[in-house]
Amino acid sequence: MRPQRTVSPATLWALGLWLALFFAPFVAGRFAVYLLGVILVTGLLAMSLNLLVGHGGAYQFHHAAFYGVGAYTAALCITKGGLPAWAGLAAGPLAAALAGLLIGSLCIRLNKLYFGMIQISLGSLLWILALRWYSLTNGDDGIHGIPLPEAIAGPGGAFACILAAVGLCLLAMHRILASPFGTTLRAIRDNPQRCAAVGIDVRRHQLAAIVIATFFAGVAGSLFVVLEGSVFPDMLFWVYSLEIFIMCLLGGWFTFFGPMLGAAIIVLLRTLVGGMTEYWTLVLGVVLIGLIFFLPEGIMGIGHRLRLYRRRAAGASSPRENGHAAG
Repeated sequence: MRPQRTVSPATLWALGLWLALFFAPFVAGRFAVYLLGVILVTGLLAMSLNLLVGHGGAYQFHHAAFYGVGAYTAALCITKGGLPAWAGLAAGPLAAALAGLLIGSLCIRLNKLYFGMIQISLGSLLWILALRWYSLTNGDDGIHGIPLPEAIAGPGGAFACILAAVGLCLLAMHRILASPFGTTLRAIRDNPQRCAAVGIDVRRHQLAAIVIATFFAGVAGSLFVVLEGSVFPDMLFWVYSLEIFIMCLLGGWFTFFGPMLGAAIIVLLRTLVGGMTEYWTLVLGVVLIGLIFFLPEGIMGIGHRLRLYRRRAAGASSPRENGHAAG
């Protein structure tokens, strides 16, 4: 007789939240729906980075470059390539994955620090191309007024498209991390030397993780086109990559939904506090300082710390109980 599978509380919470988001356009205002769309797109981008850094141990310092590659590819395919919108949006993640394969093949041979430094250099080259190649990308003006199908041109349709795409991507990422490949990635993160000693091809697994992570970053870039109908060079700037890093740190490196929570906090801080003062980053800095001192595992890492504490407490109490029983 097969054991019955039980649904975890985290899965129930996620399903309930997604169901509530589905009805958001019917009960919330236009700006609130737009803000939720920004959180979903940014959260997907942060979770794609966390798949590589938090679970794979590879220092991806310029992840925003692949986000911009996905967005610009979709925009150029639609506006200048003459492709249908759906084909252009699908081309964005493929181009980002190809860029991840090419850049990753060059960087993967280096150790962690030099891996990140050379990636920042190559990613900055992509930013310069987007900024200076006026005949193709319109330079610092960006590309605006990207034509989209009527079904996703309005706020409600765009949000439904983003919600469905992000949900599918999160399901795919969860399955990847729960697979033997995901287990191997975490083993490489914890001890790459031991993994290499037992015959695991560390570089090949990390390169595969880079391609997967950059693919999902490209999906986020295409969804940005759906949300905004425009692209601009700042999407590829290294400062934005630092902001994505902070989202992962804030929500929790070694958790699945932590980066989504971190993205929501930073987007809300930028929107709400930034509306009152231009020094909203000062508030973010205070939050991060407190986080580093008191919650180094991130906000969602609190649950992980509590579980470890309970296990240690249970392990410490077991010998005493056994001793009383023996007596």
